[in-house]
Amino acid sequence: MAKRATRERAQSKQESVVRLYPSEPDWHPLGEDDSRDQSYLRKVKPQSAGQKRLMDAVREHNLTVALGPAGTGKTYLAISTAVEAFEEGRVSRIILSRPAVEAGESLGFLPGDMQDKLAPYLRPLTDALSDRLGGKRLRACLADGTIEVAPIAYMRGRTLNNAFVVIDEAQNCTYGQIKMLLTRLGWHSTMVLTGDPDQSDLLPGVSGLADIAARLRNVAGISVVDLDEADIVRHPLVASMLTVL
Repeated sequence: MAKRATRERAQSKQESVVRLYPSEPDWHPLGEDDSRDQSYLRKVKPQSAGQKRLMDAVREHNLTVALGPAGTGKTYLAISTAVEAFEEGRVSRIILSRPAVEAGESLGFLPGDMQDKLAPYLRPLTDALSDRLGGKRLRACLADGTIEVAPIAYMRGRTLNNAFVVIDEAQNCTYGQIKMLLTRLGWHSTMVLTGDPDQSDLLPGVSGLADIAARLRNVAGISVVDLDEADIVRHPLVASMLTVL
């Protein structure tokens, strides 16, 4: 009788415990349908008049040059618009590229294969993609080639059809490199070139971004958008510093 009473008390105590999680063994807090990734698909809204001009220009032109200081959202808005076009089926792939240039210090020899060596330089692009698509979707797209992140050195000789192309940190490209990149544009494609002419890591006079932008301002069908301190969406101190540095 004593054992039976003990068992009943234990069972009663067990039933009174509130379960925080389902008891099914295959249950996972992220869910089976990857519902948390759905939040990454919502459209980005511009936070300033300059950002709105940039997003409108990208949607209306096949080639857009976005110039502005750090923190104005040039890269993020370009990648967000690329993901939007990709999700809506207006392009079949996204191609992102930036120069592998060190920011004022030498990293020396980096271990690993080619992808491992280039990963630190291309990380800002993959971070923005992951924020918009989610990690799982991004890995799948990188694996099947619908999204490609490549250094500028491997863009020569290609024709980029039916693609959304984002060239980031263009202030670290020479005139010849930018000319080569612009002429990769193929049919049914959109290209966005982003950069800050005042923040180049190249030797003085080597960057070709300012010269290219000045020449393209008068070309029909191409939009050159200038962003300024009023469009910075980082910490307010960033805008304050840029006015005196």
